[in-house]
Amino acid sequence: MNRYRWQAIVFVLVAFMLGCNEFIVVGVLSDIAKEYRIPVATVGYLVTIFATVYAVSTPFITILTNRFSRYKTLMVLMGIFLVGNTLSGLAMNYPVLLLSRMMTAMVAGAIISLIMTFASTIAPREKRANLVSWIFAGFSIASVFGVPIGTAISTSYSWHDAFYLISVISAITCVLLGWLLPREVEQVQGSIKNQLVLLKDRRIYVGIALVLFTAATMYAYYTYIRPLLTNALGFSTASLNWLLFLIGIMSIMSNRFSGMLAERNGLRIMPRFYVADMVLLFILPWALHLKWAGLAVLLIMSLIVTLLNSPIQIHFLNIAEEEYPQSAVLASSLNSIFFNFGISLGSATASGMLGTVGLNHISWGAAAYAAISLVLALILNRVIRDHRRQAQAK
Repeated sequence: MNRYRWQAIVFVLVAFMLGCNEFIVVGVLSDIAKEYRIPVATVGYLVTIFATVYAVSTPFITILTNRFSRYKTLMVLMGIFLVGNTLSGLAMNYPVLLLSRMMTAMVAGAIISLIMTFASTIAPREKRANLVSWIFAGFSIASVFGVPIGTAISTSYSWHDAFYLISVISAITCVLLGWLLPREVEQVQGSIKNQLVLLKDRRIYVGIALVLFTAATMYAYYTYIRPLLTNALGFSTASLNWLLFLIGIMSIMSNRFSGMLAERNGLRIMPRFYVADMVLLFILPWALHLKWAGLAVLLIMSLIVTLLNSPIQIHFLNIAEEEYPQSAVLASSLNSIFFNFGISLGSATASGMLGTVGLNHISWGAAAYAAISLVLALILNRVIRDHRRQAQAK
């Protein structure tokens, strides 16, 4: 196996590690609430706070560290992540757990941004979309294997042990990164102002809005996927692991399809998938009355709700490479930054809907976000066409 393949594998492992850390709370909400004797809805805000800190801190870290060695910056951030995740495992009360989650959230976005930047530097251009889709698949693999395993550990032993396992994976990942990553890579440095000029490009800020509302669409129902499966659909707790496994498999397939779309200018056909999302989310409350129909709807949504990932990531990277090389790391971080803003918005919406219309109808908030995403996808495609016409006219 050549060095590039080993590098690709460790990049996916980083995404898997980050995904396990970020998503594990969704699988152990009830266990944390039971130990700390607080409402599940309160524990659900760990998802919102994590996503908010992630989204707010990532641009600051990526911009301020741009003048330092990317290799050294990544290794320092990995060390901070390892400490923060271990602290989550040691947390004996809610405030300490909240603090540790904020600590890992502060560096997680910058870590994946740097990984994306290394990937775009190392991968041949014709393989870039495929590698990016596999990195995103790492997060889905975390939901397939990491989160169910963490949930099983939590139910059989303790949710603390699930975090300890992630710390072991993190330590192994640090060693592999130290072995495989190039110490020096070509990077264009720029002032804060020069890096931020990227955000003035209409193709960028419309894409950012699309990422945000796509994530909100997903997490406006996925935040409470465990109660949806057990309380609403009536599946037993014992069957929860294989149900999450099925949903994760659909997510992995989604990321592979996403990579195929990215190789074929997939942004053009994204509006069709948002229409499908709207329909599925609107009918979900009725589908929940039929166990297998409700599960089928959730599985189909898991297949299509994240198809945007690779096309929009390649969209951001290509624009930066061609017109804003000083903003390469910032461009690589935009998807993760605003996806997490969307997670924050979506999970907060889910918690609010849970308290007003009840668990069975929380998908209506997600349907509204899918409608907004549809409009933004149409606008982004028009903006891209207009830019190409203007470029050709010159």
